[in-house]
Amino acid sequence: MKVTDHFKKSDKTLFSIEILPPLKGKSIQSIFNAIDPLMEFKPPFIDVTYHREEFVYKKREGGYLEKISIRKRPGTVGICAAIMNHYKVDAVPHIICGGFSREETENALIDLNFLGIDNVLLLRGDSEKHESHFTPEPGGHAYALDLVEQVVNMNSGTFLDDDLKGVEPTKFCIGVAGYPEKHFEAPNLNTDISFLKKKVDAGAQYIVTQMFYDNQKYFDFVNKCRQVGINVPIIPGLKPISTKKQTAILPKTFFIDIPDDLIQEIEKCKSDDAVKQAGIDWAVTQAKELIKFGVPCLHFYTMGSPENIRKIASQLF
Repeated sequence: MKVTDHFKKSDKTLFSIEILPPLKGKSIQSIFNAIDPLMEFKPPFIDVTYHREEFVYKKREGGYLEKISIRKRPGTVGICAAIMNHYKVDAVPHIICGGFSREETENALIDLNFLGIDNVLLLRGDSEKHESHFTPEPGGHAYALDLVEQVVNMNSGTFLDDDLKGVEPTKFCIGVAGYPEKHFEAPNLNTDISFLKKKVDAGAQYIVTQMFYDNQKYFDFVNKCRQVGINVPIIPGLKPISTKKQTAILPKTFFIDIPDDLIQEIEKCKSDDAVKQAGIDWAVTQAKELIKFGVPCLHFYTMGSPENIRKIASQLF
């Protein structure tokens, strides 16, 4: 079922999660272990992230360095199929620009369509660690908007090969990302929202936000989106803070602010358990206010650690 249909069927705020594929060499059981504790809250869909290749340099005989491409977290398509088979819930694979040509993207989408997967979340993705800015793959997409247009074309029966006859259209429901505190490359929030509107106008049907810790920023973001004619569901993304180190890492990694009140609560903590509880309490307060606001779904970034999410959800659902 399409994500937007789940929203239409429910008059309550839904619960959903995002998971990471396991590191190469790990089994699917590691995924089930991360999901099992959260199934009591009946997520109608589960997002699975997609990861591009990384490059490492290995020293070879003679002293020269060989550049080797690896993908540390493969398996998004297979994991989505396993989730749907094991839990009987919808899976939402992320599709990214980085590291993939248009043809590779089309082939991945064809595989997903064969598996009966109805939803995709389309993202540009991050630049490689050694890059100063994002560089598309040769023959690939530079922007998430390009991905949206490719999927919309496939939904209309238009594939890359113009000579195909009797093509059956795909039926993907398209999600995209939104940034209440703006994407770090955008000059300002209004410009960022104008790019977001282009994705919605092109065919995106819902938005999932980057994590945030100040609900007012989400409320302002939704208001700005509505003012420019973005009327699709906007799902808030949440992640509880669980270590003091994250107060430095998360702003640097995701270009977000952490409110003074939350920082002060975490600084008072004398143990890791106390930090986790402070993060849980803050997320519960956030979530209750968001539910009162009428959000269609609370989307939690689990990062492979379900226990904090379970404690939060048990107070909400």
